[in-house]
Amino acid sequence: MILHYPFVTEKAMGALENESKLQFLVDMRATRPQIKHEIEQAFGHTVSSVRTLITTTGKKKAIISFENPKAAEEILSRLGVM
Repeated sequence: MILHYPFVTEKAMGALENESKLQFLVDMRATRPQIKHEIEQAFGHTVSSVRTLITTTGKKKAIISFENPKAAEEILSRLGVM
């Protein structure tokens, strides 16, 4: 499993509302194409870009943008976060 869980903080929620971007903590060995494929397969929305970074706690975070501006909110509501 590449995706661990959604990363939900105030800053992440601001990115969701303003830029329609989701943040997930992912496996350290996951590549951008793997993350994109996993999101598209799991939720059925087209991903436009994936950015990754390593947090200060040593975990890998993916910032995911979608072609549909309402996709991020719909995915979080499906997961029961919003």
